[in-house]
Amino acid sequence: MTWFQRTASVVTRGEIEALLDKTVDEAKTRLGITQLRRVLLLPPDITRAHAGVGWMTEHLYHRVTAEGAEAHVIPTLGQHVPHTAEDNRWMFGSIPEERIHVHDWKSGVVNVGTVPADLVKKATGGVVDWPMPIDLNAMVMEGSWDLIINIGHVVPHEVLGFANHNKNYFIGLGGKRTLGAAHLASATYGIENNLGNLLTPVRRCFNWAEDHFLADLPDVYIQVVMNYDHQQRLVHTGIFVGDDLDTYLDAAKASREQNITAFDRPVTKIVAVMQADEFRATWTANKAIYRTRMAMADGGELLIIAPGVIRFGEQEEVDALIRKYGYLPKAEALSLYATAADMRDLPHATAHLVHGSPEGRFTVTYAAGGLTRQEIESVGYGYMDVDQALARYDPAVMADGWNTMPDGEKVFFISTPSAGLWAWKDRLYGRAESVAI
Repeated sequence: MTWFQRTASVVTRGEIEALLDKTVDEAKTRLGITQLRRVLLLPPDITRAHAGVGWMTEHLYHRVTAEGAEAHVIPTLGQHVPHTAEDNRWMFGSIPEERIHVHDWKSGVVNVGTVPADLVKKATGGVVDWPMPIDLNAMVMEGSWDLIINIGHVVPHEVLGFANHNKNYFIGLGGKRTLGAAHLASATYGIENNLGNLLTPVRRCFNWAEDHFLADLPDVYIQVVMNYDHQQRLVHTGIFVGDDLDTYLDAAKASREQNITAFDRPVTKIVAVMQADEFRATWTANKAIYRTRMAMADGGELLIIAPGVIRFGEQEEVDALIRKYGYLPKAEALSLYATAADMRDLPHATAHLVHGSPEGRFTVTYAAGGLTRQEIESVGYGYMDVDQALARYDPAVMADGWNTMPDGEKVFFISTPSAGLWAWKDRLYGRAESVAI
């Protein structure tokens, strides 16, 4: 069960800091820790910075080092581009750079086990029949930690239904094989079958893996939930702390209530802004597509304003794959995957091509700060000049929700797509959870 939680219309920073201190105290008692010698902090990467997880990590760092512990931080990057020293200062403040480590998803992992193919097949209702090897960050698995603290933002997610909890391990600190098997399983099962569901097939596989391979880790989860206040500012509304699945479920249920906007009918035009200081590639900025696709009307348009986007993939080989194939409907991508060696080498990137495709139902227009018209159109999206987009749909003027432009155009504006899920009720409700394994 969840150790403790705090929910309110606004949970203040002071209250959160007190809860962080309580987490350390509770962990020592509940996990039987007599002395904190080495502590590992596992926050999300910079794409979740808006959730305040950076200053929370900084607070925990100073709390445990004040007790004499040696503390280290590994941002759970997955295969995202590593932080620069400047990124780390911006996100984690005064934590020394030498105590912040880069996750190496290719050569810095060790295998801890495999989710058998028959369990993956059962969880996906027979759609997927491959095993899921679990390769995790070697530093995490070295066995010398007195306490491991996971910090993260629980919000609707395209692979796991809701983000965080053991996603920190299996995606954020996973290896190439794990990322590939999990993401392609998710894409094959169907992104719109995952979004906003508490227990997706991949989540069930990860839960099984945690129970079987990570049970001995001395860890605890700090799960953050956020919502918009009356002034349309993102504020903390829930903190959930514990070391089991209930901690995730309690937080995810709160997110489901607060972070999903359901429409009575599909939306013809959505304008979404991806912040320049967090989103630098379509790999991450395409959260605007993931989180709104279930709301889009057939023939509608999603405009993504992303001033910081300068590339497609986070890694060179992924960027090259996106440029080569573009964003593809699921049937076409999976057909190519059967014979294309470069796709089979990067199954997580193949899954990304599917997740970022509107499947011919609606159009995606990108206003990216560092990609040309030719580049944008070559991957299957429409192009709009970023300065023109910002001038017409000025984020400082637009209000979250419905806006009527001077010429009468009616658009739905979203300032932080990564903080929620927007869906037409007919697409959202009535979907079944995946099968238990």
